[in-house]
Amino acid sequence: MHPRLLKNIVQSCLTLALVLLLSAFAVAADKYELKVVTDRPDALYKKGETAKFLISATKNGEPVSGEKVSYTVDNFIGGAAGYPKGTLTLGDKPAEVEVTSNKPGFLRCVVKAGAPVNQTKTAGAGFSPEEIELSKPAPEDFDQFWTNQIQKLEQVPMNPKLTPVKQKDAKIEAFDVQVDCLGGAPVSGYFGKPKDAKAKSLPAILWVHGAGVRSSSLANAVKGASHDMLSMDINAHGLPNGKPAQYYSDLAKGKLKGYRQAGRESRDTVYFRGMFLRLVRAIDFLTAQPEWDGKTVIVIGHSQGGGQALAAGGLDDRVTFIATGVPAICDHSGRAAGRINGWPKLVETGADGKPDPTQLKAASYVDAVNFATRAKADAIMSVGFIDTTCPPSSCYAAYNQLSGKKQIINKPLMGHAAPADIHKAFFDAVLKHVEEQAKK
Repeated sequence: MHPRLLKNIVQSCLTLALVLLLSAFAVAADKYELKVVTDRPDALYKKGETAKFLISATKNGEPVSGEKVSYTVDNFIGGAAGYPKGTLTLGDKPAEVEVTSNKPGFLRCVVKAGAPVNQTKTAGAGFSPEEIELSKPAPEDFDQFWTNQIQKLEQVPMNPKLTPVKQKDAKIEAFDVQVDCLGGAPVSGYFGKPKDAKAKSLPAILWVHGAGVRSSSLANAVKGASHDMLSMDINAHGLPNGKPAQYYSDLAKGKLKGYRQAGRESRDTVYFRGMFLRLVRAIDFLTAQPEWDGKTVIVIGHSQGGGQALAAGGLDDRVTFIATGVPAICDHSGRAAGRINGWPKLVETGADGKPDPTQLKAASYVDAVNFATRAKADAIMSVGFIDTTCPPSSCYAAYNQLSGKKQIINKPLMGHAAPADIHKAFFDAVLKHVEEQAKK
């Protein structure tokens, strides 16, 4: 090839590459952001007060004007009538959508923007959430039912089987633990404790899991033990630990598919009955250790684990502290009171909008709200105001029933999540509780 021709080809390629690079940079430089917030940073209002959702968009940090967005306000029940919805045009200042609620609860505003913004954002607002009451009283024989269940559990020997497992902290020892239980499965977890701890010197902490099918967490067991606790992490289903991922995946697609609604026609067959009994049996194991201080039991979890933490606190008066993040298994009867029910939507709603009466009756025996009513432990809870999995009203329905010293972390723009700052706040609260207990 002639050198001049080759030079021209190379120059043309370089020019084309530069043009493409600059074009890509120009496109990437246009960053759009849709924003929806309330006019109060904490997004909290008294019932009857007016809240404003403020809607805006920016392009490269500058306000976008002239773009149209659609908005819908509801009470977390899709298609709810009587709340604002429509289309508006954005300007230099945030557009406002005014809402109010004459009863305790939460409203959300979902905003959608088309091209070129192409985003959907949601914000939530709470109205006197501290006044959210029980959607349905607990059954009259609730306490008797669970007393009978625990009495049956007490007739089953624990027969703990401890198998040492390797981990990196030389100051602690860890084990795979299997403990016999009622409910169709054993307690299965990892247990860690400091080496050579003195008798009656250590508080106990139980870590419980969110929804899904997985092994227990050795990391959690080690974390608690490294902070001088008897630390146990159990999986929700009594499954063997440390198996290949495919093992748990196959179970999730097979035997345990739909476990959330399994047996929901009866209090004797509902899946959560066995899960909750495993909580009591895990506490039996922890408090049977000679190193237990005889006074401190902490239960910590998020989502389904948060619901389990509440259940443990209501079932077992040995529990002294509950750390419950965006708790599930709450307010199964919410629809009966005209509000959204919590995960896992255990009670079906008919075409007439009414809950299935058979399922509703059974669900009341495994509603974490009813356990919260009976819990005497101190507690910390997190709530996401735009959480559609465990809606904020269902969380507050439980929180308002807790009678111990309690703290709530409100996250107005958080959905169903357990971010790092929540994990830190929870464990800090755990350590503070341990410190307070040590002084008693």
